[in-house]
Amino acid sequence: MHKGNWDDLRFVLAVAENGSVSAAARSLGVNHATVLRRIAAFEARHGSPVFERTARGYVIPPDRLRLIEAAREVENAILAVDRMLEGAHPPLRGVVRITSTDTLCHTVLPPILADLAGEAAGLRLELICANAHLDLARMHADIAVRPAQTLPDDLDGIAVGHLGFAVYATRPDPGRWLGLSGPLTRSRPAEWLAGAVPSATLAGSADSFVTLREMAAAGLGRAILPCLLGDADVRLWRQGAPVPEAEVPIWVAAHADLADAPRIRVVRDRLAAALRDKEATLLGRQ
Repeated sequence: MHKGNWDDLRFVLAVAENGSVSAAARSLGVNHATVLRRIAAFEARHGSPVFERTARGYVIPPDRLRLIEAAREVENAILAVDRMLEGAHPPLRGVVRITSTDTLCHTVLPPILADLAGEAAGLRLELICANAHLDLARMHADIAVRPAQTLPDDLDGIAVGHLGFAVYATRPDPGRWLGLSGPLTRSRPAEWLAGAVPSATLAGSADSFVTLREMAAAGLGRAILPCLLGDADVRLWRQGAPVPEAEVPIWVAAHADLADAPRIRVVRDRLAAALRDKEATLLGRQ
């Protein structure tokens, strides 16, 4: 390797980790112009761009994913040499971005991540709340925790249980129903709702189960909700047992090309184990 390659490569890695030149400059303790210059030097040396420049920041094309992961491995190897020289134990470190739905982001995931962060001081965890599926191939996130029937072919996932759903309403029962819109129209609860509830009885809808809970709590109508949300809300009461036809598998997944990266594999396995321990809560059986 050319002697300047690693030094330039760490600037490439910083932009990949932080998503923008300004954030990378702050993390490296240098100015904005220095990052731009080192990125340009690396790209000029190799004859092709590393990033796509977009309005939302620097995005990594799918054919550059392996380059970025290789850069991380180089960084880990250099840090490992430093640790051996210092007699330190190799910690879990780096940035791991986790995307999930608002239901899971507002309930079980924050305490799980807090426990994980407490075990690994060098690990920085970023939780991205998005009901739409983010593109892991473009590194919008590293790990997805998703309720879904199946995973796309490019994701490597672990099924960790099922998310249970039930019908909730205020007292007195408003007698009307609330529906699902946006990405939720393709969910199993939406399929159940379409078969069980006449559309004429729908008083409104939402594209978020968290929003739907608030609408139901305000008395707008009955709603089918994840038991995680409905059972914990004292404003609502559950109308019967969970609906088996609405259960959805929960996956912890990473892009297939990055699934074996050490920091991603460890975080994914820890997330999977913690979610399995919450099986009864996720299903609404507590």
